[in-house]
Amino acid sequence: MGGQKFEYDESGSTFFYFVLSFLALILVPATFYYWPRKRKEDPAKLAEQCQCPSCLKKRIIIEQSQPYKNFKNFLIILAIVSGWVLLGFLTVKVSQFDYEMSNFDPYDILGLPPGATQAEIKKSYRKQSLILHPDKETGDEKAFMRLTKAYQALTDDEARRNWEKYGNPDGPGAMSFGIALPSWIVEKENSVWVLGLYALVFMVALPTVVGTWWYRSIRYSGEQVLLDTTQMYFFFCHKTPSMPLKRALMILAASCEFDKRHNSEIIERITDNEEVPSLLRDLPNLGEKNKEQPLCRPYSIKARALLHAHLSRMKLPEDTLEVDRRYIVSRCPDLIVEMVNCVNQLIALAYARRIPRLPTIETIENCMKLSPMIVQGLWEYKSPLLQLPYITEEHLKYFTNRKKHIKSLLQLAQLPGDERRQLLRFLNDEQYEDLVKVLGNMPYIHFQVNTEVIDDENSTVVTAGAIVTVTVLLQRTNMKELFGDSSIREKNKIKEEEENVEGEDKEKDKEKNDKKDVFKRPVWMKQGKKMQKKSKKVVKQVKAAPPTPPPPDVKKKEKEPKKKDDDGDESDANSSDESGSHSDASANESRDKSSPEDDDDDQWEKFQKRLQKRERLEGRSKSSHPVHCPYFPLEKQEFWWCYICDRKSHTLLTAPAHVTALVDSHELQLRFTAPRWPGVYTLACCLRSDSYIGMDQQQDMKLDVKEAAAVPAEHPQWDLTDSDSDHNDQGDNESEFTTDDEVEEE
Repeated sequence: MGGQKFEYDESGSTFFYFVLSFLALILVPATFYYWPRKRKEDPAKLAEQCQCPSCLKKRIIIEQSQPYKNFKNFLIILAIVSGWVLLGFLTVKVSQFDYEMSNFDPYDILGLPPGATQAEIKKSYRKQSLILHPDKETGDEKAFMRLTKAYQALTDDEARRNWEKYGNPDGPGAMSFGIALPSWIVEKENSVWVLGLYALVFMVALPTVVGTWWYRSIRYSGEQVLLDTTQMYFFFCHKTPSMPLKRALMILAASCEFDKRHNSEIIERITDNEEVPSLLRDLPNLGEKNKEQPLCRPYSIKARALLHAHLSRMKLPEDTLEVDRRYIVSRCPDLIVEMVNCVNQLIALAYARRIPRLPTIETIENCMKLSPMIVQGLWEYKSPLLQLPYITEEHLKYFTNRKKHIKSLLQLAQLPGDERRQLLRFLNDEQYEDLVKVLGNMPYIHFQVNTEVIDDENSTVVTAGAIVTVTVLLQRTNMKELFGDSSIREKNKIKEEEENVEGEDKEKDKEKNDKKDVFKRPVWMKQGKKMQKKSKKVVKQVKAAPPTPPPPDVKKKEKEPKKKDDDGDESDANSSDESGSHSDASANESRDKSSPEDDDDDQWEKFQKRLQKRERLEGRSKSSHPVHCPYFPLEKQEFWWCYICDRKSHTLLTAPAHVTALVDSHELQLRFTAPRWPGVYTLACCLRSDSYIGMDQQQDMKLDVKEAAAVPAEHPQWDLTDSDSDHNDQGDNESEFTTDDEVEEE
């Protein structure tokens, strides 16, 4: 294109434009996201926090664990403020460029008023040229050039016409495109430095950063656990199919995260040579004489001793072993999750006939038991009441010197307020209120189980070899809803009456409502005093009813028969209605066989799949409810494991679902293959907490397996000979579930 030229930025205006826009794009979001701000905590949440000495000490330790937080915030503020100052300077600079380039006034440059005579113009020009001439000491080349152009614009006729017409004494200038880089970058004397900078950034710094990130990433699994640790878990879980609890704790302590050769955060002190042997003498049944590798290594023995001391709530030296204990304990929850995943994968490999020995259900459950033990700093055989503040071993005698022995947190929550206060009379009023506050915020989970075969014609009948889908609905409430206080009882009665009225209104307007899940009220809200008798069991079994199916879309059903009558076409459902009786039973059968309901079910399943896919893409949320755990050095959220197992054959049927976002309610689906032989099987749906001891629940499920339908005769390629089927039955009988009839015969 004629008249155009591309050149590097000589004046610097284009480069300043580029820097200004680039800095603004970075500075605005950085200020919004990284500016340090003090979060004002909710007074209600502060009032719900425990004020026991252990919790206060934990908060102080958490605040002190970030010594460079204030300095880091200062550096962030300094960087952001410096960026805004630079942005303001560039804005002023660019505005000056615009003023100089767009406002050319010769009278203003010469310092004369408009309409000055030629003599005044010449006089002003001579006076300023003596000052601004480049040969003078006070000379300025750019200012002298502007002065000359202004003089020409007022004295030369052609230059004056150009200024009046184009705003420039030189006439219309050529369009120029400036590259947003200063010209000194391509100058010959600076080429070595520019090439050196490019080589440093793209050939040294960038490969180093990418290589470091890649080297660190390939060492860790998805749970940010070292792959060497995962390999060790696989080895020992395969070596010990029936793993006791102390064995699992020993393997946990041997994790590579606690070895200085794998983790640079581990600190080895000279004082360990004296303090660790002294600690080993105070801990019985530690198993320090085990000769297995790496269970016998010094780091493993030290970590095992610190975990035993943590579970026994022993006092350790503050500046040495106590610091190591807090670090080791803080890493344990993620390691336990990885250990559970390893056992689950071994069980899957055993079902696939890739490994000979199948880990038992007790192995994976013992691994799960480690998590609440570590979080609460308490052995499993200890009383769950020790999880409450101010309760020690000496106070347990007050809970047993009664006609009704209080052994669980549920029993304590169900006591009337007067009896509970009398039971805890050894506490003052502030301590009692603090304890009741902590107890009231603890979780009580009610879960409902619904079993169905989704892909079968009759979803309620389970046939041999079918894929069984178990839908589990978890509903969380606070333990304070179980308090036996009279005021709370009255509130519960009012809630029940309101819900009963709402239930009647819903039944009247059932045909007008959209499709949604309707679940029964929690069992504990109806049982009342009966729950106190059943709560003596550690593992609580709840009789749950399956959720009622969503109501069908009535409007579509009313429209479709009219269309069929007008067109003269008849479906199978209409023909059965005409030939059969007009009873309610035949009407319900026709509704079950009609296509609109099937379409609604398909749409509902697609909607659920889209929701699950969105959850997978967004990532699992790990925010539920805070856990009262004064002996755990970090803040902890409530997580749960849910799975199905067969207690009689000691096998795990579904992979444990790790529920990390149970705020109010959560629904999950567990799938497994039904046995190949008809019979009645008793399975168990288990729910385990990773934060509290004594919160586990188990619900028994009766699975009535029917014989599968015969294969159609028109498919001879599917037929199996009698010898092959007998051989398969004999070979696969060992891994199938045990029916109730077989147990009675044994």
